[in-house]
Amino acid sequence: MTNMKSYKLLLAAIALGTGLTTTGCRDDFSEMNTDPSAVVQGEVPYLFAEAVNVFDPQPYLEYYYNAPMKYQWAGFGLSTGGASESILTLTIDGDQNRQYINVLRVLRAMEHEMELQDDEYRAANAGYVAAAKLLSIYEGIFATDMYGSIPYTEACMGAYGGTLTPEYDTVESLYDLWINELTEAITTFSSPDIVMQANQDVVYGGDTEKWAKFANSLKLRIAVRLLAQNEAKAKQIAADVASASCGYIDALEEDVRFHKGDVRLTGDQGYVNDRIYHWSNGFTGCAGTKTMIDFMVNNRDPRVRFFYTKNYWNSKVVQGYYDAGLEIPDFIEANVNYTIGADGKKDFVSWGGPGEPWVRYYGITEDWNAGNDASGAYKWYFPENYPNADKELYLHNEKGQNPKSYQVFSTLNRMMIIGRYYTSAQEVEAATLPDDVYTYTTIDRPWYGMYLSAAEVNLYLAEFAMLNGNEAQAETYYNRALSFSVQSYNELARDNQVTYYSNVEGSFGYDPFEGEIDLKDGEINTMLASPQYAFTGTPEEKLEKIYLQELIHFTLYPNEVYVTARRSGYPSFDSNILPRTSYAQVPVGEIPRRFPTGGITDEDISADVREAAYQEQGLTVTSSGLYDKVLATERLWADLNAPAWGAGR
Repeated sequence: MTNMKSYKLLLAAIALGTGLTTTGCRDDFSEMNTDPSAVVQGEVPYLFAEAVNVFDPQPYLEYYYNAPMKYQWAGFGLSTGGASESILTLTIDGDQNRQYINVLRVLRAMEHEMELQDDEYRAANAGYVAAAKLLSIYEGIFATDMYGSIPYTEACMGAYGGTLTPEYDTVESLYDLWINELTEAITTFSSPDIVMQANQDVVYGGDTEKWAKFANSLKLRIAVRLLAQNEAKAKQIAADVASASCGYIDALEEDVRFHKGDVRLTGDQGYVNDRIYHWSNGFTGCAGTKTMIDFMVNNRDPRVRFFYTKNYWNSKVVQGYYDAGLEIPDFIEANVNYTIGADGKKDFVSWGGPGEPWVRYYGITEDWNAGNDASGAYKWYFPENYPNADKELYLHNEKGQNPKSYQVFSTLNRMMIIGRYYTSAQEVEAATLPDDVYTYTTIDRPWYGMYLSAAEVNLYLAEFAMLNGNEAQAETYYNRALSFSVQSYNELARDNQVTYYSNVEGSFGYDPFEGEIDLKDGEINTMLASPQYAFTGTPEEKLEKIYLQELIHFTLYPNEVYVTARRSGYPSFDSNILPRTSYAQVPVGEIPRRFPTGGITDEDISADVREAAYQEQGLTVTSSGLYDKVLATERLWADLNAPAWGAGR
C-alpha cells in the first residue's frame, strides 16, 4: 500500500484523460471505441496515471442502485425499508457492464504509444503497461460477473484501425486470456529493464515485486469463479499461485489499498474531486440484518465497527428519553445500567453487557413486511408508520417542538465507501438531543479504497486447501486471513477518518460514554477463539466457515458478496452457524442471478453482434424492469452448475 506520491501526476493524468475519454454518444460503439479525433499522444507513465485515475470497479451507480438488490438477493443484508416484495424487484440497473471500458480505453492508448517508440523505451516502460492491464482485467472480471460475455479483445480499437463493432468474448475464453496475461505480467515485472518511478505509481510506489504479487493473486479471483465449471483447472490455478516464485499478497503492506489525491480543487472540477473522494452525493440505503450484526457482536468481531455505523442511541439520547418519561427499546435497555430516583425516573449510570462500542450495533429486523406494519410491533425500526410516534417515540424540545427520532439499527458505514469534502455550510453532527448541536469535523477526507488484500487471498487459499482435503493447511490460511482482514479494515477506517475512530478530530465530547472503534489488543485472538469463528467442526462446517468469512470480509463490496453467495450457496437456510432467513414470499428460484442485458435499439450499430452474443449464451434480451423471471432462470456461464441460493455446497 502506498499514498499519492505526486498530486501533479494526477493533474497531468486529467489533462491526458480529458482527450482519451471524450467520445460521442450517438451509437453504443462509442462506449467501446475511441473517436480518432479524440486520441492524444502522451508519455506512457502519464497514461498509466490516467488508467489508475479512472479505475473504479464499484462507483456511485453500483452502490446507489445495485447494492440494495445484490445484498438482498445474496441473503446478506436488507434495504432500510425492511423485508418485503421489493426483494425481488429490479429497481434500476446501475449498468456497470461497461465500467471496464474506462481503463481498457487508456490501455489501448498505452499500447499504441509503445508501438511508436524504440526498443529501449518499450523495455523501460513495459511495467506501466502490464500494471494497466491488471487494472483492466480486474474490472473485466467484474463486468463478466453480472453480464456474461463482453467485448474485450476487439474493444476500444476503432481509433487504431480496429472494428467499430467488436465481437463479444465468452467468459471462458476471457478467463483463459486473463490468466495468460497475468502470467506475462509477472514476467514483465521481473525484468531488470523496467523502470516504475515511485512518484508515477500511486498504487505501489514503483515496487514491481508487489505488482507481481498483485498479478499472481488476481488469478485466484478467476480460479474461484471457475470452480462450478472446471474444478480441476481451478485447483491447478490455485496451486500455481501458491507455489509461484514471485509470491502472492500475504502482508498488510502488500494490500492493494490506496487513495488518488489529497487536495480538493475548486471551480468546475467535479471529475477530479470525484476521483479523490470516490463521490460526494447520494448513498445506498442498506442496513445490516439482525442475524448478521448479532453474529458479529456475539463473536466479538471488531469489523462490525468498521463496516457499520453506530446507532443513534448514545447515553445522552437514552437519558433524554428517561427525562421525558418515555420508554426506550427493550433490546437497548437490556444493556443500560440505571438507577431509579425518588421521583420514579431513571438515570443512566453506565453501559452494561459488552459495553461501548459493542452496545451501539443492532441489525434491522428481518420480519416480513415489518416496514408496513402499523401495530407498533416494529415501531422502533420504522417509527414513521406508528400512529402514536409523535407522543411515544419522538423527543421534543422544551417548547414541545422540534420532534426527533433516533435510528435503532446500524447501516453500512458510508465513510468507508466514500470520502467527503466540506464547505463552510456543511457540517456533520453526532446524534444529539432536539436542540443540541455538536459538530465533530469539517475537515476534507479523501477516500482510501481497498481492492485486493492479503485477507482475501488467504481465504481463497483456505477454500482450495479444504477442497483438496488438507484441513491443517486450510486452518493456517484461515486464521491468517481473519487476522489480516481485521487489521486491514482497522487501517482503512483510520485512513478514512471514520467517525469515532480515535484520530478523528471532535468525534468525542458530546457523549461522555462514547467509545472509540479502534482495534484493541487481544481482540483478534478473542474473535478467533469464539465457537462460530474457530476453525472447528466437521469438514463441511469448516468449509462453510471459510465461505461465511469470505462474505463477511466483502461486507462493503456488494458485487463480491453477491458472487460469493451465488457460487457457494451460503449463507445456507439450514445452517447451524449463520442461517439465511427464509421467506415463503421469496422463492429462491425467482431471485435473479444476473442483471439485464439492456435493450437493443435500431440505432445500435452493434445490434447484430449483441443479439448473437446473447443468443449464444441462452440469454433473453432484457432491460430494467422488464424481465419476468428470466434473470433467475437463465444463468451465465460461470454460474452454471453452482448451487441454488441458500443450498450450500
